[in-house]
Amino acid sequence: MAIKRKIQGELLSLLKTYPVVTVTGPRQSGKTTLVRSACPNMAYYSLEDPDTRDAALTDPRAFLGRNPKGVILDEIQRAPELLSYIQGIADQKGKNGLFVLTGSQQFEVLNRVSQSLAGRTALLRLLPFTLAEAQRFRKRMTVDDWLLHGFYPRIYDQKLDPNKAYRNYFETYVERDLRQLIQIKDLHLFQKFIRLCAGRVGQLLNVSSLSNDAGVSVFAINAWLSILQASYIVFMLEPYFENVGKRLIKAPKLYFYDVGLAAYLLGIEEKSHMELHPLRGNLFENLVVQELVKSRYNQGLDHNLHFFRDSNGNEIDVVYKSGASLIPMEIKSAQTFVPDFLKGLRYLHKVFPESAKAGYLVYTGNQEYSIDGFQVVRYNKAHKLIAPAARS
Repeated sequence: MAIKRKIQGELLSLLKTYPVVTVTGPRQSGKTTLVRSACPNMAYYSLEDPDTRDAALTDPRAFLGRNPKGVILDEIQRAPELLSYIQGIADQKGKNGLFVLTGSQQFEVLNRVSQSLAGRTALLRLLPFTLAEAQRFRKRMTVDDWLLHGFYPRIYDQKLDPNKAYRNYFETYVERDLRQLIQIKDLHLFQKFIRLCAGRVGQLLNVSSLSNDAGVSVFAINAWLSILQASYIVFMLEPYFENVGKRLIKAPKLYFYDVGLAAYLLGIEEKSHMELHPLRGNLFENLVVQELVKSRYNQGLDHNLHFFRDSNGNEIDVVYKSGASLIPMEIKSAQTFVPDFLKGLRYLHKVFPESAKAGYLVYTGNQEYSIDGFQVVRYNKAHKLIAPAARS
């Protein structure tokens, strides 16, 4: 069952104002389904196919010029030479909605596209399903179910066993994407490194600690982290900085773009494992952070999310920067509200009395209410906290 993705309206809107729209995102996040569903009248070509790629590179002008109603080019990083020709066609025709490009390797695609198509393309990032999108397939899911299943569309569309699906996804990623991005001599060591990253989900990134545990140099760890970011495996949440006269933590926090993959890498195979796992709270935080990221990306915007932590251990899980305002959010996997949950929210308002606005506690309980000026919100409503209506 194909569903209309939340980002589709933004894609169609951008096609009216740009000659090219580029959609990036992880493999199997639904990019192909999205663009073909949104643009049924456009010709579609996958550059993963060697015959198609050969035809495109042999005579690019003829290949790109034979479809006046527009062309979808899937996995454009497989034939980046086409970008210069796309630029020429866009400039010559002076029309919008000519090309839709997709790519699965974040930095490579964005760097090449921004260099060749500066001012001619809009950029969108499509991540796996949001909670609301996944709920169209599975309505009765507990928090632990969501953490175990993650949000890759095929798991829901094809009713796959999540443990087997993520095993296959991970093996395919290692064998396919890694070999395209960089030559890694010891794949077993790299796999160990990724699992070590999963063990640090929702925590401050300590490169030296990772280096010691993985048994490789700090230089290698930094290079490998860049690979995981480029291929949409891990996501770094940067700390919020402002000159407040305090020592603030400068290391980012490490999350995964999909919580189900993180759970698989931790060896969590069953719901009963999830319920008792010591990192369950971190995985839940990962889920909520990615809900917020997806909400912003689906609007065609940067996520503008940070976290706050000082050297005394005062912290807030998420600080959303909206103009000059800071909107803090605390994330708890508990079902029962405890007054101490508001400690961080109060502290941020004290540190930033002029800019800190509102404040939310996101948890797994069923009741929603206001207490001391802060809103207690159920986790499946988190995406609404940074929607346009929430900011007006």
